[in-house]
Amino acid sequence: MADSRPVSATSGRIHAFDWLRGVAVVVMIQTHSLVLLQKGLEKDPLFRWLQRIDGLVAPAFIFSAGFALALVQVRAAARAKAGPDGAAARKAQALKTLKRIGEVLLVASLVNTIWFHAWRDPKWLLRLDILHCIGLALLLALPLLVGLATRPNVLRWVMLGLSAVVFGVAPLAEQATGVASIFLNTRVGALDDTLGSTFPLFPWAGYVFLGASFGATIAMMNREAQLWRWLGLLWGLGAALWWSDGFWRDLYPAHHFWVTNPANAAQRWVLVLSLIALFRVIEVRVPASPRSKLAALVGTFGASSLSAYFFHEMLLYQQHVGVFTKLFRERCDWVTYWPVLAALVFATWLCVKAWERIDPRLRALLSKKKPAVTS
Repeated sequence: MADSRPVSATSGRIHAFDWLRGVAVVVMIQTHSLVLLQKGLEKDPLFRWLQRIDGLVAPAFIFSAGFALALVQVRAAARAKAGPDGAAARKAQALKTLKRIGEVLLVASLVNTIWFHAWRDPKWLLRLDILHCIGLALLLALPLLVGLATRPNVLRWVMLGLSAVVFGVAPLAEQATGVASIFLNTRVGALDDTLGSTFPLFPWAGYVFLGASFGATIAMMNREAQLWRWLGLLWGLGAALWWSDGFWRDLYPAHHFWVTNPANAAQRWVLVLSLIALFRVIEVRVPASPRSKLAALVGTFGASSLSAYFFHEMLLYQQHVGVFTKLFRERCDWVTYWPVLAALVFATWLCVKAWERIDPRLRALLSKKKPAVTS
């Protein structure tokens, strides 16, 4: 698939990654909707097959976040280099990105507050779920991404090295206890016997850095072949780790192989990269594909993944507006499950589209300067 066609390094949307993130959102909704199935169906082969597919949601979601952050910073640096006030432009972009990361962490804290009534017990604000992991990992990566944005070739290797460190240390981080365990593993008991993290930085932040290495590559490329070379490199490294899983399993002390072992992480990113390759082939070989209705639906979720995450969780679980669990929790068989899931996806899409209209107006209202007070 590698070719020598020119590709702009400073502009042009890579729809393959939008589709990856959008598909990840749809599958995430499906994953969380499994609570609607009747008890006993978890023994069905279809249920177990879905769980294997669902295991790719978090890696795809987190990988895409790192990709987008690196892509934006490197492209901003390239544009600033050609502009009259490059330093100011790069600073403005970095601040805009920092604000976006703050929004991710704000929504993460809001979800924790709603689920665990954190206004009564603030300890629950320390519980790391997927949005916290993404936000904190992006925050850690941002100084390097800004500092090395003008040297994307160096940046992508640094990000790849950081991902290797995170994945390599993850099985050892399982042993950490105390407050550090909030950030390092899923061990319960950081503050008491109830508080633990669902998505700690180890190993999940590794996908952010891995995605950032790809984002830096895409942002600097001027030939399609560069995308395929880096994808091939990451795919080959992952396949080698996956193939040697026995070695990696025995290398570490007892650990949760299916969560923290580098070979398992490699299996996940190989499959995610395979999806990216498929989507990129479609994007390049079928020029009309980004304009299709299906691509528009998936692209909406891809471009608005944060709001999609929030709204589908509220529609499913929230005490007052979570109509889907109120009506269907543990009541669906396989025949009724799929139309109910389709309804939830559609309801989430409607909420996302409504928020797209409200959000800019709300931002404009909040940013409006108050008139100066005169005496």
